[in-house]
Amino acid sequence: MRRSLALLAGGLLVWVLAAPASAADGDQDFTIKDPRITESSGLAASRLHPGVYWTHNDSDDGAFLYAVDSATGKTVATVTMSGVGRPRDIEAISIGPDNQIYVGDIGDNDGVTWDYVWVYRLPEPKVLRNQTIRATQYVVKYTDGSRDAESLVVHPKTGRVYIIDKQEDGGHLYAGPAKLSSSGTNVFRPVAPVDMWATDAAFSPDGRQLAVRGYFGGVSYAWNGGKLKRQGQLDVPLQGQGESVTYSRDGSKLMYGSEGAESGVQAEDAPSYGKSGDSDSGGGNGSSASGNDGGGGSGGNVRNGAVALGVILLAYLGLKRLRRRPS
Repeated sequence: MRRSLALLAGGLLVWVLAAPASAADGDQDFTIKDPRITESSGLAASRLHPGVYWTHNDSDDGAFLYAVDSATGKTVATVTMSGVGRPRDIEAISIGPDNQIYVGDIGDNDGVTWDYVWVYRLPEPKVLRNQTIRATQYVVKYTDGSRDAESLVVHPKTGRVYIIDKQEDGGHLYAGPAKLSSSGTNVFRPVAPVDMWATDAAFSPDGRQLAVRGYFGGVSYAWNGGKLKRQGQLDVPLQGQGESVTYSRDGSKLMYGSEGAESGVQAEDAPSYGKSGDSDSGGGNGSSASGNDGGGGSGGNVRNGAVALGVILLAYLGLKRLRRRPS
């Protein structure tokens, strides 16, 4: 019996210490292995499929979105958007309320100064397979003329679309109309300065934080009803060409992506701030939306419980052995 208990306790500890958090959670580093994806410019955690991330190439690759399984790095579905013409420079992707995917054809790297850019919206597919989905196309203009931009975010509660322009000395957050119109021009206006040469941005799942990244760093802002309040620097990993960022599905991690063949996506802990860091409604990061305190949710609780049980069993067996030893 004692031998069985010892084996059980040892096995529990080995399992806990050796096994990482489940790859299905989508909060671990991974490599995008699809040879078609050589310029991953945007990243968004799926709402319907845990552990899956949506990405796309930039420039004129075509109207394609790729669903990548973070457990394997392999593409599990390719979505072709119809009804949008040929994209010019897709730079960003975000998922808003009701599992709607928004795609930002908003880049202007060559200084062409487009008179307008486009945003596409389509439902996230419930089944992951290669398919064509009709998207709604929105025409976008800025109040202060053409802008180069690589960051598009959709507030997870209100569904309002925002764009951050890409300026070396810092840009601005541009707000779109409360509801986009597919029949007219949607005018975006600057509402807050952004202290970053922004290559991508992401809302936390609860909508309280906005993470903005650049090539060599990042900044976390309290959303504060759209009146951005700087909270601190982000722990952005050093990457060859840091292009994208998204929160993991549960909000516990920030996932940083880069361009290039077999590009890596690196996970870093999402920042957490108390009430003093968020004047909107009490602070906290996206993990609060999933009801955990940073311990990894139910999976983390299981592992912690296993550790405790293993330690108790080993301690119990050790005490029994000491009591049996002759003095």
